[in-house]
Amino acid sequence: MAALEEEFTLSAVPLGAGPDGLLGVEQCDKTDQFLITDGGRTVILYKVSDQKPLGSWSVKQGQVITCPAVCNFQTGEYIVVHDSKVLRLWTNEDVNLDKVFKATLSAEVYRILSIPGTEPMVLFKEGAVRGLEALLAEPQQKIEAVISDEEVIKWTKFFMVFRHPALIFITEKHGNYFAYVQKFNSSVVSKYTLLLGQEEKSVIQSFTASLCRKFISLMSLSSDGCIYETLIPIHPSDPEKNQHQKVVRSLLLKTVVSGNARNALSVLDQDHVAVLGPPLPASKECLSIWNTKFQTLQISKELPQGTSGQLWYYGEHLFMLHGKILTVIPYKCEMSSLAGALGKLKHGQDPGTQTMPHFVNWETSQGLGSQNAEPSKRILRRRKIEASVQPEVPASQQLLSTIKKDSEKHIEMELRKFLAIKRTPDFHTVIGDIVIGLLGRCKTEPSFYPRNSLMQLIQMHVLSYSLCPGLMEVALEKTDVQMLQLCLQQFPDIPEAVTCACLKMFLSDAVQEEQMEDQTGILQNGFNPEEDTCGNCDKELSEKPQNTIEETTSCPVIPKRAALLNAVLHSAYSETFLLPHLKDIPAQHITLFLQYLYFLYLKCSENATMTLPGIHPPTLNQIMDWICLLLDANFTVVVMIPEAKSLLLSLYKFVKSQICICSELNKIEVSFRELQKLNQEKNNRELYSIEVLELF
Repeated sequence: MAALEEEFTLSAVPLGAGPDGLLGVEQCDKTDQFLITDGGRTVILYKVSDQKPLGSWSVKQGQVITCPAVCNFQTGEYIVVHDSKVLRLWTNEDVNLDKVFKATLSAEVYRILSIPGTEPMVLFKEGAVRGLEALLAEPQQKIEAVISDEEVIKWTKFFMVFRHPALIFITEKHGNYFAYVQKFNSSVVSKYTLLLGQEEKSVIQSFTASLCRKFISLMSLSSDGCIYETLIPIHPSDPEKNQHQKVVRSLLLKTVVSGNARNALSVLDQDHVAVLGPPLPASKECLSIWNTKFQTLQISKELPQGTSGQLWYYGEHLFMLHGKILTVIPYKCEMSSLAGALGKLKHGQDPGTQTMPHFVNWETSQGLGSQNAEPSKRILRRRKIEASVQPEVPASQQLLSTIKKDSEKHIEMELRKFLAIKRTPDFHTVIGDIVIGLLGRCKTEPSFYPRNSLMQLIQMHVLSYSLCPGLMEVALEKTDVQMLQLCLQQFPDIPEAVTCACLKMFLSDAVQEEQMEDQTGILQNGFNPEEDTCGNCDKELSEKPQNTIEETTSCPVIPKRAALLNAVLHSAYSETFLLPHLKDIPAQHITLFLQYLYFLYLKCSENATMTLPGIHPPTLNQIMDWICLLLDANFTVVVMIPEAKSLLLSLYKFVKSQICICSELNKIEVSFRELQKLNQEKNNRELYSIEVLELF
């Protein structure tokens, strides 16, 4: 459950917010005090509990504050930058900013970052970072460029990771987004490209992030109204060699707001996020709290006067501009549970308060007022000590426990977190155990099919058929042709019976073919419909001489089915074990497969060195081998089908022409040998000579 309490006004006087709203709201060393920086010249210190300002400072007319003021938690001083390069430091006793300490820097500042436990850091617009003390000691020091040209910083956050400060900032260039992570106990800066998942390319409107074990959970709100999550490792597996890696954004919440340039996002705790924006295109802006674990809306509050599309949170307070008035809305988030997420918790006390269960140990006491409470405390302390020395449960075992009981979405999230951890030597066997765990639950719960998790595990390129023998059987049962395609491409040890079962499914009737047209996930690795459609083959084949073999006019299968059949052509097999299973395929399907293979062969016949378009096209040898296999296994059946008569005649004419070509090549082989002998006698020639060779 989550609750939004009654809002109150922090400043009754409209602030000098610029066209983009306020520059920032930053917490001070006293948790009840905040620095508010408007979009012009002023910094105001507020005390939230009293709802009144404690101080106000402004730069001179003509100067503009360019990044939010922050508090130095080590000294209690305030820091601000105006005109991009001029840094100012002051205290509560100072009145005029023009008379306080000033340092002019050599490069433009993007943001000053300050959190308790470490000195403030200065992030420059070109991506370099400096500690405040080192910068003040030499303000004109040279600042290097970390990001590339035209790359612009969009957002940043400062963390403490295992007592060491760490910084993440996001950049954008030509619609592409990149994440940079730097730990300040290391000089290495890790760069990550944020790849799109299943969503269309969209503009990211807001970022937020939190720490979760050994990675940063980066959430983003896009112009499609959805929230996406990206898991970024804090400790790269090999930071020296892999400084530029790729991470994928995955869907976390779907369509929480309408696509609007004024939307904002903030993470509140492990399971809750706050979203600012209109739920529908024509509706007013709202502040909403969502449960990410159970995908539910917890509470929403309408903001009729509109906002600047900015949202800040500290402790249990949310800050925003409601109209032009700075407003604070207290909130409460209880521990995430299914009943709470569905709003079915029963409370006997005031709304928003949290109850804690009371337990009585009936073995050691007779109630809450027992005189044996002291021994009970000793037992409790001993249990705590015993629990503290227990070894940590491996992450793989935690994931296997999650697989047994949690929802598919939660399993998918936990799996992505597990895969972000540094790999161990037994990684491939661990992945196999996870797949077996998922398949085991599939068998006991028919409605459970974690397709996204299984696809993600297959794409790790560490699995084989022997590690997870039930995977392809489940995919066959679910008619999941995309998963079967990936398995055929990656597993080196698929039994011939399973290969033929896949081939039967791919060569199914026209009803299934229509279903394949709707399954957009199939990789069209044999054809590109935009560049090389099957219809384009008409022109290529019609340009052959008239005395050549009879040609087909178009590809007999749709491009997506062609991609699936190509995966079969690539699979490893033993002819002895494959032939018996090929005899079980219906004759009509064998004919269709032969027509497709013949079409591929015609496509390559003009140039034997030519390769078909696509990522994994079949080779000429693979095409010929499968034609021979199908004819060996089914010739007596196919020859009786009227529809196959023209195909068999075409194959016969084509093979006959190839035999003639080979015969002619054999005739000139002797001449080539003589030429080779003459070439070996080059030592007897002068530097320049003319020779005439007659071939008979």
